[in-house]
Amino acid sequence: MSDIFQEVEEDVRRERFEKLWQAYGAYAIAGAVLLLLAVAGYEVWQRYETGQREKDAAAFTAAQDLRDPAAAAKVFADLAAKSGGGYTELSHLEQANALLASGKRDPAVAIYKDVAASDSGPIGSVARLRAAWALADTASRDDLQKLLQPLLGADSAWKQLGQEILAYSDFRAGKNLIAASEFNQLATDPQTPDGVKGRAQALASFISSGGATNVGTVPPPAPTPAPASPPGAPPAPAPQ
Repeated sequence: MSDIFQEVEEDVRRERFEKLWQAYGAYAIAGAVLLLLAVAGYEVWQRYETGQREKDAAAFTAAQDLRDPAAAAKVFADLAAKSGGGYTELSHLEQANALLASGKRDPAVAIYKDVAASDSGPIGSVARLRAAWALADTASRDDLQKLLQPLLGADSAWKQLGQEILAYSDFRAGKNLIAASEFNQLATDPQTPDGVKGRAQALASFISSGGATNVGTVPPPAPTPAPASPPGAPPAPAPQ
């Protein structure tokens, strides 16, 4: 008897499945097709993205090898406009570097500031520092302070790099005692990177030894006397 009940149950299941298939089979097929298309499209997009990143990386490396800063700036500007992802900001940063190297400070600083405003990560921080160094010889300390303020927090990894620029600004302005104190603090701060620490020690010693003292204008050398004329020679013409 159990076999008969099992056959009946299977017939009922088969009948239910056939009704469900008739009602929803087309939707199931369409869903399966859409799933396959989505998977295939994703794979194609991934391959495109990988290929594009490889092209961007090759173009970026080639531009870095250019020896002419003006030509490099144009290539990086083009790459920034066409590339995607991280290469956009990196290309802008390198474009600014090339412009600065070619003597075009103002447009370079403008790009640095744009990158710093649009990127809150390492690229933006580097751009902010480079803009400050580009302006360090001409901008006021207050302007540099405002530019560097986002990097000067107690927990910022860029704090000492920003403080070095401010100390240099004080040194450039002739505030030698203040600058020497700032450089000494950097030199003894355990969080200061080795490169900054070495420069800070050197400048602190330079200022403390009096190397930064203004001793006035060096006088011009005395004029060289004219050689004596030999006996019997006509006199030398008088200087005009």
